Amino acid sequence: MSIYQNVGDSAAPPSFKTDYLESLALIERLHRLLLDVIKDEFERLGVLEINAVQALLLFNIGDHEVTAGELKSRGYYQGSNVSYNLKKLVEMGFMHHQRCEIDRRSVRVRLTEKGRKVRETVDDLFTRHAEGLEGSPTIGAETIDTINSALGRVERFWSDQIRYIY
Repeated sequence: MSIYQNVGDSAAPPSFKTDYLESLALIERLHRLLLDVIKDEFERLGVLEINAVQALLLFNIGDHEVTAGELKSRGYYQGSNVSYNLKKLVEMGFMHHQRCEIDRRSVRVRLTEKGRKVRETVDDLFTRHAEGLEGSPTIGAETIDTINSALGRVERFWSDQIRYIY
């Protein structure tokens, strides 16, 4: 059984596991769609030197000065992609970097003016989405609160699974 199993294949009523797998597939599709929406926005604006993952990274850093480790520990990003993308963003002029005075192995990064413009573009996109959803029958404030609450509980469950594995 995979998360892509066709739920309609079974004559039996959906089990909790089936619903859980459907939720996992939806979360995965939503993440990919989010990246596609961001990519399309930058293509529409003619900004082709940055990809959607990098734009989202700049959005999440915002006005903060952070290390790659801090981004990982906040749960935004995993693996070597963080270091790779930070390096590329510095090379392209979207971020400043500076070695930490205390731990020379650590590098702190912050947005340049060019990076702040990308962040503003993503923020404007998300503002338009929020306003469009809020004013439509698709999703309202109560529904988004319910979704956030449920996803927060799943996040805590998964975090606990990782934390208590040893």
